Amino acid sequence: MHVILIAAQKGGAGKSTLAVHLSALADRDGKTLLVDTDPQGSLSMWHGRRTAETPCLTRASAQAVPEVLSTARREGVAWAVIDSPPHNTSLISTLMSRATLTLIPVRPGPFDLDAVGATLAMARSLKAPMACIINAAPPTTRGERQTSAVAETRAVLASMGAPVLPGQVSQRASLSHALITGQSVDEYDPHGRATAEIAAMWSTVSELARSLPRHA
Repeated sequence: MHVILIAAQKGGAGKSTLAVHLSALADRDGKTLLVDTDPQGSLSMWHGRRTAETPCLTRASAQAVPEVLSTARREGVAWAVIDSPPHNTSLISTLMSRATLTLIPVRPGPFDLDAVGATLAMARSLKAPMACIINAAPPTTRGERQTSAVAETRAVLASMGAPVLPGQVSQRASLSHALITGQSVDEYDPHGRATAEIAAMWSTVSELARSLPRHA
């Protein structure tokens, strides 16, 4: 089983939105479990509005996560996607130690870049495989590869020695509209640009995760 943790010690990084849309694509690759460890319960709210039966979801405390993952493995789950709470260093550390890959969403901007260092340092101290995702980025215009804000963010992350995945997840209305109706963006707008970006990101994430040792 591959365990994908989405973690950022700063709030507002877009972790829950990424967890929903990536997990829906993961479910196409194999049985997928969403694990909601954030007291805010955003994943649980989305799942409660959903008509489709998959991906499955469970809420769990830090203490319960190891047993949740062990049960998932016994039940043939291929992918576990964990949404972690911000501002909870001990819980994030516990989850990182059990993750195949930790994804760190970073919004272009000084506040997110200033905050990401703590999450990077934690992953390094645990020797946990990690990668940053440029999230909620300004959409590119026709013929534009990336905006100046995204280019600057990549440069800063590179100066910090942080691995950054190619591409970006842009700030697009369809990502939020899908959540309101209990859908993933590929269900809500299958031919849209947001779906294309998320699909490309999942392809990169899943390929990277498969190259790493499986956990849990």
